[in-house]
Amino acid sequence: MFRNLAEILTKAQTLGRITVSVAVAQDRDVLEALKAAQDVGLARAILVGDAAAIRPILVSVGLPADTPIVDEPDIPKAALAAVSIVRQGKAQVVMKGKVNSSDFLRAVLNRKEGLRTGRLLSHLAVYEIPGEERLLFLTDGGMNIAPSLPEKKDILVNAMLALNSLGIKIPNVALLTANELVNPKMPATIDAQALADMSAAGKLPPGIVEGPIAMDVAVNPEAAKHKGLTSKVSGRVDLFLAPNIETGNALGKTLIHYGKAKMAGIVLGATHPVIMTSRAETAEGKLNSIALACLVAAGTGKGDD
Repeated sequence: MFRNLAEILTKAQTLGRITVSVAVAQDRDVLEALKAAQDVGLARAILVGDAAAIRPILVSVGLPADTPIVDEPDIPKAALAAVSIVRQGKAQVVMKGKVNSSDFLRAVLNRKEGLRTGRLLSHLAVYEIPGEERLLFLTDGGMNIAPSLPEKKDILVNAMLALNSLGIKIPNVALLTANELVNPKMPATIDAQALADMSAAGKLPPGIVEGPIAMDVAVNPEAAKHKGLTSKVSGRVDLFLAPNIETGNALGKTLIHYGKAKMAGIVLGATHPVIMTSRAETAEGKLNSIALACLVAAGTGKGDD
């Protein structure tokens, strides 16, 4: 169990450098994040994009002059080339640079050169909340708008496998809804019950999966007691599954802006971890996202040989 993001960074550092392939790397924010990752012994980079635009940024941020650059000025082709480098085993993580998210993800999902697994791509966020004794993982507040039950299963499998690779072998999972009663007028409660049943039947990765469950019960054993509920995860949740993007997005931003939480995040569901940080993300957040991706890559056997 990780107590904070610094522990994720420290653990990732013990694994040696992971190679990150950057799609359309003429992006100062991304190269500054990679310089920070290099400085702490976390990662090395292969930069794909317009070499003439990349080189002056590389020099100005202090990356080594011999950092490999694959010259491809065409943006969609550069995104595909960066993904292909990972597919070929020359890198273990792919990171979005100065490229539109849709073009980047189209490359990740390319049938010939991409990193398809057959599962849906989904976002996993991790939050360090002041006063809490463990990190909180949340999925999916960033990619899938209104997932169906099969899509929720993919999202949950993606996240549980990632937590397994981080050493959390039996994660406590809360399938968030507004209450604990299955109600036909609240489809999220029906889906939550179905997912809990799948877990009980061994159709999900190992874990203690409970739902439908409201946030107060998930985080506070006293709330469960007050409602007369017995819960194995209350007060000990590792992973929250949001029923839709509005819930996940609002919860995550509330934790950051009101709870003063720190956050890192990666995209899952591909054969290798995918990093898509926003320009609004702090330098520390970008570094923590790289650390998270490197740790997941190593834990799933996708690290450097």
